Amino acid sequence: MTTVFGSGLFLTDALLGPALGGAAARPLFTHYDDATGERVELSGTTSANWTAKAANLLRDECDVEPGTRISVLLPAHWQTASALLAGWACGAELVGDPASADVVLADAARMDTALAAGAGTVVAFSLDAFGRGLTDLPAGAIDFATEVRVHGDDFVPWDPVDGSAPAWDGATGAEVLDAARGRGPELGITEGARVLSSAAWDSPDGLRDGLLAVLAAGASLVQVVNPADDPAVLDRRAETERCTVRLS
Repeated sequence: MTTVFGSGLFLTDALLGPALGGAAARPLFTHYDDATGERVELSGTTSANWTAKAANLLRDECDVEPGTRISVLLPAHWQTASALLAGWACGAELVGDPASADVVLADAARMDTALAAGAGTVVAFSLDAFGRGLTDLPAGAIDFATEVRVHGDDFVPWDPVDGSAPAWDGATGAEVLDAARGRGPELGITEGARVLSSAAWDSPDGLRDGLLAVLAAGASLVQVVNPADDPAVLDRRAETERCTVRLS
């Protein structure tokens, strides 16, 4: 397994490791929003830096540590990927029910749901391509875009996180990784593949197939949100981005 941030980060290392080393400068995430015309591309190195920044924020400002339960109410987005990997780097367990979470990560559209869940901490994501944060947040909410930029690009865990630790609704990190690796061949995703997807990550299957299986296989992802109604637009994008696999 390639190590990303030192040692002891089982699931994060396993998922990000294939994108580093000799592949670190290649695109890992390419994000399109057809409603805004936005296109953002991140290399393996940049993705690892964002993950480290987010992990430092979650640990230092939200007290996320092994055993902390986090819920992620965010769309399919490169910042969502960084936040998930950061949570696992801290040893957190991802839970689907925000009412059972200690920390909830949410965008503006789901802020009311996050606040109603009663978590001790809410981290608000603007998901703005230029790094603008959210304003008029309620007391106790942390603005991700504002706070993450002051944190370091390296993350060293206080405690190691091994494959036996709970990672996702009771499943261990090893079990989550095995499931992701098992889905890659079934979806036709192989090492070095370029995967085009417009699938949502708001279900266990969607998150596993649309993100984790891609990373576990050592592939890269072209994620499209708010896809255009004309299927020819996706066809042209697949050709432009040299995609070899399409998930939706």
